[in-house]
Amino acid sequence: MNSLVIRTFVTSVVFLLLVAVASGAQTSAPKYPSATRGTQTDVYHGISVADPYRWLEDVDSPATREWVAAQNRLTDSFLSSIPQRAAIKSRLTQLWNYQRFSAPFKEHGRYFYFQNTGLQNQSVLYVQDGREAVPRVLLDPNLLSADGTVALSATAASDDGHYLAYSLSTSGSDWQELHVRDVNNGKDLSDVVKWVKFSGISWTHDNKGFFYSRYDEPTSGNKMTNANKFHKLYYHRVGQPQTRDQLVYDRPDQPDWLFNGNVSDDGQYLVITVSQGTDVRNRLYFIDLDNPGKPLIDNPVVKLIDRLDAEYEFIGNRGTTFMVRTDRNAPKGRIVAISIDNPREDRWNTIIPENKDALQSATMAGEDIVANYLQDAHSSVRFFTSSRDLRQEQRPHQGQQQPQQQQPKHPENVYDDTSTAPLVTRERTQALGGGYTMHGELPLPGIGSVGELHGRQGDEEMFYSFTSFLYPTTVYRYNVKTGRNEVFRMPKVAFDPTAYETKQVFYTSKDGTKVPMFITAKKGVALDGNNPTLLYAYGGFNISETPSFSAANVAWLEMGGIYALANLRGGGEYGKAWHEAGMLSKKQNVFDDFIAAAEYLIKEKYTSTPKLAIRGGSNGGLLIGAVENQRPDLFGATLPEVGVMDMLRFQKFTIGWAWTSDYGSSDDPAQFLYLQQYSPLHNIKPGTCYPPTLAFTADHDDRVVPGHTFKYVATLQAAQACPNPVLVRIETKSGHGAGRPTTKLIDEAADRFSFLVKELHMSPTLQ
Repeated sequence: MNSLVIRTFVTSVVFLLLVAVASGAQTSAPKYPSATRGTQTDVYHGISVADPYRWLEDVDSPATREWVAAQNRLTDSFLSSIPQRAAIKSRLTQLWNYQRFSAPFKEHGRYFYFQNTGLQNQSVLYVQDGREAVPRVLLDPNLLSADGTVALSATAASDDGHYLAYSLSTSGSDWQELHVRDVNNGKDLSDVVKWVKFSGISWTHDNKGFFYSRYDEPTSGNKMTNANKFHKLYYHRVGQPQTRDQLVYDRPDQPDWLFNGNVSDDGQYLVITVSQGTDVRNRLYFIDLDNPGKPLIDNPVVKLIDRLDAEYEFIGNRGTTFMVRTDRNAPKGRIVAISIDNPREDRWNTIIPENKDALQSATMAGEDIVANYLQDAHSSVRFFTSSRDLRQEQRPHQGQQQPQQQQPKHPENVYDDTSTAPLVTRERTQALGGGYTMHGELPLPGIGSVGELHGRQGDEEMFYSFTSFLYPTTVYRYNVKTGRNEVFRMPKVAFDPTAYETKQVFYTSKDGTKVPMFITAKKGVALDGNNPTLLYAYGGFNISETPSFSAANVAWLEMGGIYALANLRGGGEYGKAWHEAGMLSKKQNVFDDFIAAAEYLIKEKYTSTPKLAIRGGSNGGLLIGAVENQRPDLFGATLPEVGVMDMLRFQKFTIGWAWTSDYGSSDDPAQFLYLQQYSPLHNIKPGTCYPPTLAFTADHDDRVVPGHTFKYVATLQAAQACPNPVLVRIETKSGHGAGRPTTKLIDEAADRFSFLVKELHMSPTLQ
């Protein structure tokens, strides 16, 4: 035996020993349910690709239902054999049982906010009729279903605070149904609006109705999996049937466009954000409603910015000057003032310039612009005031005549004199000269995230929420004029955060890029490589992963675990360039960043392969599937959740076509080649020892349809070459994640951690 053969033999033996350690020396593999391999083959640009489990895409077929039931029986049997499962669920229930609050939004002196007493399946909407009034229940979604699977998705109060429009989602579906409730007596009106999806709700200031977005009712095929095309913007008048709703804007020539209508704070304009799938770039249109008290819905749509070259977000307006957040010629974001009377780009005025931190969002509060930045993936909120007296600028020049109101296209749609909003004459402004000056920064309790931030132009009272890994979400009231900052609602959780700490580190990815990661662990944790560690990430769609509190993660810390959050490229943590470095043909950077994070944790002896678990959901589920294929030797357990696993067919289902802006599409020959190279479903190699895997999906997921996970699991089970289990947990009456009831969240977390306790060989001390 020559030296090369000896080295190869020794390397193989060492690898097999490591695999045995990583797998926990399982003696026998689970007996997986039978899955018939079909003969389906597709041809992409001359290349044949087999899809033997295509039949699992039909989620309602008897064969698929039988397979789902068998998989759930196998998974339930496996998890029920874990002795710590009951104790884990008990501790999770204790930790989850704390009051939670949302930041209030305010209309006409009324405060609206959500509250959950702890274990309620859905949070309850409260209204408070003034700062000193006693809160009362306005809408309790827990009364709408016995099992908590009907969720309150969106809410919007009329300008006078009299009505609440709200949407309901059933079993986690993206489809929503709109209703209207009288805030005074807490009773619903007869209004019902159906087939609403990817929609906001925005009232006209006469309090007569609201704008919303919807698709046509599906007339054929599967209503859950059909591709969604031809979004439309409508106006609904309170008290009228949906059949009389007015179509405000649609584009029959653009099936992939999405529309969201938002009425400006002064009630003067309907601002229409026109997006194309999940592309962060968008167009910006508007309708001049002529007068808030008698809005002319039929006035023409004006294309303020009609090119798909950057992100444009309407923040507010001073008369005829719009303030817009954009990354046009500013990868980390800036705010510009655009006169709608002269909107040419060379006339735009930068009022808040780009700086080194990524501008995530902005709003108006009082006379200020409140800008929310990310500074190395944690929040920094800054206040900017104009150096000029804009209130004076809003007045017409001496001798300037008031512009005549436009005539509506259909005069019969002008509202009557019963409107509760005052008549206001619109005033023209000059383009804003100069800029805004930063005059302060919001005092935050520490490194963390500002989530909800609710302010309004002309109102000095602002509410915001703050959270971090060890800081439960707390709601604050802030006065932008006096700077007074006070707690509005603070929860109390049954754990001691002082025993733990969060550190931010920066590690080097494969191509030399520095990537940040948060690591939360018990103070003084021994860096000996023996700590069970859960690494989480997302890495896509310009979505920033920032510090946040989770009762489930607290349980993991108490069990001796370390929690790590990596801020991969593809997200928005550092602006446009960071996002673009992890999309389309550069998607591999995301996987390299994640693999480098795992290697860092092992190198620095936070953990080791047998103790390292990885988790991600949706686009993050794709991430876990891809890195599990690329580095099956690196991880001790994997948790791919509601993942996009078939990168060659995702665009054919529901809203999947919208993701092509980040992923590309197999319909394109060049994009097909790189998609095929990392698609989790298509890169599973038979005869490979994959780490223990527990996948998650839901039978009513109509965003990432469950067929993705079904086909992935069937393929992985068939390919698995060692006893490490490959299991799937298929939730019923549930969707992609939004609106999931508390009981299901606790059950899911208990199963997740039970699986990790077994596969990472943990001996936790449970409280």
